[in-house]
Amino acid sequence: MCTRCVMDTTAEEISFDSSGICSFCHSFDENVKPVLDRAGSTEGRRLLNRIVASIKNSAHGKPYDSILGISGGTDSSYLAYLASELGLRPLLVNVDTGWDTPESKSNVENLVSKLGFDLEIITVDWDEMRDLQLAFYRSSVKNCEIPQDHAFLAALYKKAAQEDVRYILTGGNLATESVLPRSWGYNAGDLRHLLAIHSRFGTRPLRKFPTLSFWRRYLYYPFVRSIREVRLLNYVPYNKNKAKRILAEKFGWQDYGAKHYESVLTRFFQGYYLPTKFGIDKRKAHLSSLILSGQITREQALEELKKPPYPNEELLQKDKTYIAERLGLSLSEWEEILALPPRQHEDFPSSKLLFAFKDGLVKATGIRRRRYRL
Repeated sequence: MCTRCVMDTTAEEISFDSSGICSFCHSFDENVKPVLDRAGSTEGRRLLNRIVASIKNSAHGKPYDSILGISGGTDSSYLAYLASELGLRPLLVNVDTGWDTPESKSNVENLVSKLGFDLEIITVDWDEMRDLQLAFYRSSVKNCEIPQDHAFLAALYKKAAQEDVRYILTGGNLATESVLPRSWGYNAGDLRHLLAIHSRFGTRPLRKFPTLSFWRRYLYYPFVRSIREVRLLNYVPYNKNKAKRILAEKFGWQDYGAKHYESVLTRFFQGYYLPTKFGIDKRKAHLSSLILSGQITREQALEELKKPPYPNEELLQKDKTYIAERLGLSLSEWEEILALPPRQHEDFPSSKLLFAFKDGLVKATGIRRRRYRL
C-alpha cells in the first residue's frame, strides 16, 4: 500500500517510488493539484465567470441554457445548488434505470421543489435494461455498471440535442474522483463493447435503450451540434463534507453512507460483487482522492477501510434478494451467476484502440482543456 494514500497493488498499473509513494499520487501532483489550487483563486474565479457567461449567452430566448444530469448523489445535487447560485437555467434530467433508492428519489424531489428548476425523468425501457444488465453479469466482467453509465450519458446528449442547448453539466470532479485505476473496470462509453456482450449473453433486441457511439460523442455532438460537457465543480473549492452539510441544511438531503450508493445495484456492485469476485474495494480510490485533495487524513481512511464494504449483513441479503427479484431470477439462479468464473473485458470485442488514439490526440493537442471539461 502507498505510504501517502491508501491505493495498493489491487490496481495492476500501480508503481511505487523509493519512498513508497505511488504513481497515482505523482499523477495527482502533476496533473490534478494545479487545477484544484486554481479553484477559488483569482484565475479560477475569472475562468468560472467566463464559463458561466458562455453558458448564459448561448441560450438567449431559450427556456434552458444547459442540461444537468442529477442522480440524487452528493456531487450532482451540489452541482444543481451551485447552478442556482450562479444564476444558470438548467433542465434537470434524471435517468431512471430502475435501481434508484427511495432516498435518492426523495433527495431529487426536494432539490427540484426548492430550487425551482424543471425536472425531466427519462425512464429506460425496463425489459431491455434488465436484459442488458443480466448480460453483463453473465459475462462476469469487472465493470457491470456499464449499462447504467452508458444510458446516463447517452440520454443526456440526446436531451441536449432535443432542447438545442450547448452545455451538459455533470458532477464529475477532480477533488473527489482524481484516483480511479483503469485496471479496475472498462470504459462505459464503448458502445461496440456493450453491444458485443449483449449479443453474446442477451436475449432480446435493444430497440429503445439509449446508446451513444464514439463518433456521435466525439465528432457529431461537439463539432456539428457544438454540445460539450462542463465540470463546474472543478472551478470552485469543492469539499465533500461541506457540500453534504449545505445540502442537508437547505434541502433535507439524506446521505447514503458511501459514494454512488444512491443506486441499489451500484451499492451491491461496489460493496459485494467487486470485492468478492475481483478483490477490488473501490473505497480505496474514493478515499485516496479525498486524502490527496486534503479533505481527510490517511489515518481516517485506514479506519474507514477496517469496516466491511457493505453497510451491514442484513442489508446485503435484502439487496441480493431484491435484485434477484427485479432481474426475474430466483435467489439460487442469481447466486449461480455471481459465482461464475471472472472474465476480462479483453475477452470481448471493443473499440479500445480507437479510444486510445483519441486519448493520445487529446493529450497532444489539449482539446479537453479548451473545451472546459477541466
